[in-house]
Amino acid sequence: MPISLLYVCSALLILCGLIGAVVPIIPGVPLMFAGMWLAAWADGYQSVGMYTLIVLGVLSLLAILLDFFASMLGAKRVGASAWAVFGATAGTLVGLFFGLFGLLLGPFVGALLGELVDGGTLRKAGHVGIATWLGMLVGTLVKLAICFSMLGIFLLKFFLR
Repeated sequence: MPISLLYVCSALLILCGLIGAVVPIIPGVPLMFAGMWLAAWADGYQSVGMYTLIVLGVLSLLAILLDFFASMLGAKRVGASAWAVFGATAGTLVGLFFGLFGLLLGPFVGALLGELVDGGTLRKAGHVGIATWLGMLVGTLVKLAICFSMLGIFLLKFFLR
C-alpha cells in the first residue's frame, strides 16, 4: 500500500475520531489514536516515536474513562437511582436517531423517566435529569479538550521533527 494512501487513511481516522468525540455511537478517541498510530507507523516511527504514542495512549484512556464516568458522577451527585442512570444511557442511544436535538435532549429525558420509574418525585427527577445532562456535557467538553491536546501533540511531533 502506498505511503500516501496510509496518510489519507490516517487523516480520515483522525477526522472520524474528532466527530466521534461528540457523537456517542462513534468510538472517537480510539479512532483518533488509531489514526495517529497509523501515521506514525507509515513514517517508520521517525517523527512520532513510542514515547509519544504512549503519552497519546494514556491521554486516550483518560478521555474514555472521564467520558464514561462524567454523566454517572453528575447523576450520582444528586442521588440518582440506578434506573435514572440506565434511562440516561437509553435516552442517549435513542437520541442518536433524532440528530443533535435528540443527543441533547435524550439523556435528560431518559434520566428523568428513569427516576420517575424508580418512584422519585417530579422535582427530584428534574434535578437528576439536569445533573445527568450537565455531567454528559462536561464529559464531552473535557473529552474534546483531550482530543485536541492529543492532536496538537501529534502534529507538533509529526511536523516539527
